Amino acid sequence: MKAKRYAVFLVGLFISSLAVSVITRADLGTSPISAIPYVLSLAFPFTLGQFTIAFSLVLILLQILMLRKRFRPEHLLQIPISVAFGYFIDLTMLFVSHIPMPSYPVKVGFLLAGCALLAVGVYLEMIADVAMLPGESFVRAVTQVFHTDFGLTKVCFDVGMTVTAGILSVVLISVLSGVREGTVVAAVVVGLIARVFKQLFAPLEQMLFPSAAAQRVS
Repeated sequence: MKAKRYAVFLVGLFISSLAVSVITRADLGTSPISAIPYVLSLAFPFTLGQFTIAFSLVLILLQILMLRKRFRPEHLLQIPISVAFGYFIDLTMLFVSHIPMPSYPVKVGFLLAGCALLAVGVYLEMIADVAMLPGESFVRAVTQVFHTDFGLTKVCFDVGMTVTAGILSVVLISVLSGVREGTVVAAVVVGLIARVFKQLFAPLEQMLFPSAAAQRVS
């Protein structure tokens, strides 16, 4: 059962990385969690995936500093997950980098497709229930330390990442890049689509993990 859960999580992780690449290729602003790594990749000679790994490691370090003794050894699983996610992003960027974006409607369509893919990835990671990406895990750590609501904290985190990326973009490359209307759309739409998928694909979850699904029903 555990091996199946990790397999589902890895599939979700790969789909999420493909989604980040698709959203980024649309050139209407990337997702909030990827905004800072994307801006840094424009300013320095490292890839989006490499900066995603570095940024994830920073978030893990912040979790250690906040949680102290409450940071459990299994939370270190975020490190290999972050490395895999970063390399998945660079790989999938190769897949989509040559796709033409001739018009704004095409970009919007690509953006929405990326949001749908990201929702699928998030959904699969959620039903696998074995680990969290550092962004979500950092938000969870903040809620544990400061006793805040997870949903509200996640919104504040996304807004903070977006604003920081915007400032870095203006300072480092003198133009606003990576933060546009697509960033707002991704922040709002992905969670909503993931909730719809959770309802539509409940039979899939029951088929993959029947015992866990039965426990939730009871």
